[in-house]
Formats: sequence, C-alpha cells, structure tokens
Amino acid sequence: MIKTAVILFSSLILFSGAKVGVVNMAQLHHRVNVSTDFIKDSKIGLSDKTNDTLYVVNFWATWCKPCVGEMPFFIKADERFRSQKVKVVFVSLNSVKEISQVDKFVAEKQVKQEVLLLNAGNPNVWIDQVDSSWSGAIPATVMYRKGQKTFFKEGEFTQNELDSIIKTKIN
Repeated sequence: MIKTAVILFSSLILFSGAKVGVVNMAQLHHRVNVSTDFIKDSKIGLSDKTNDTLYVVNFWATWCKPCVGEMPFFIKADERFRSQKVKVVFVSLNSVKEISQVDKFVAEKQVKQEVLLLNAGNPNVWIDQVDSSWSGAIPATVMYRKGQKTFFKEGEFTQNELDSIIKTKIN
C-alpha cells in the first residue's frame, strides 16, 4: 500500500501573495487528496477517490538552479492543463529562516500557483515517505490522482517531458 507522501508535512507555510499562513497535516491532505488510510477516523483529509484532479507536486528551492530553471515549465503546464483538472503545487525546501527570500522570489516571478514551504524536520526521516527511490536531491516531482501516487521523478524536466507525462496521467 502506498503511504502518503505528505504524512510528514506536519508544518507548512502557505504563500498566497503577501498572506502567509500555517497549513496543518489535515489541510495539506485535503489540498492534494492523498490517500490517508492511516487516519480513517479523521473527517478531514480522507482520500477522495472520486476527485480526478491530477496534483503535480514539485519539490524545489530558490538556491537550486535546476529547480528555478524548470519552474516556468510547471507554470506553463498548470496553465495549459488547468481545464483538464491539473493543479501544480510547489513545495519549497528552503529553510524556514529563508521565508522572506521565498516570498520575494514568488512575488518577483509572479508565481500564481500554490507555494508551500516545508518545515518537516530531518529529511532522512521523511524523504522515503515521499518515495522510497528518492535520494533527496532536487528538483523532484510527485503526482497524485484520486488519492494515490501515480508518478515520481527525481531530476529536471523539459517542457515536452512534463507535458507528455501529464497527458498520460490525465487520459
């Protein structure tokens, strides 16, 4: 059984323009409709097997040149496939101390997609929960649909590669 990749995301900071708020586990589960079989009694965060939105979750950081380089591909893909129920979510691995840098970067790049700052502690604890094949290097991308992980890649995308993968996951 696939364990949720976001079980470890106990504290995330949400960027929405100038507003910054804390997102808890249940809210994050709800955002990406990830399978949460381990919390069956919870009223929030249970997997919605009927939600056919494809969530494309990209792990990145402002200091990661390849991450910054591929970000426009994800933005274009989000815009291109939005009508086909695709949602891109950026998860920054910058330090919480760098929150102002991330906020500034997001504003300067005019990123309209959801941006979360991960504050999950020791990466050696949570990386395998995202994907057991992930070394922890970024960029990394995971996709979810109907509450289940459908794809994982460690490394960069080209626009054509990303679009092609998304097309296979929505059809």
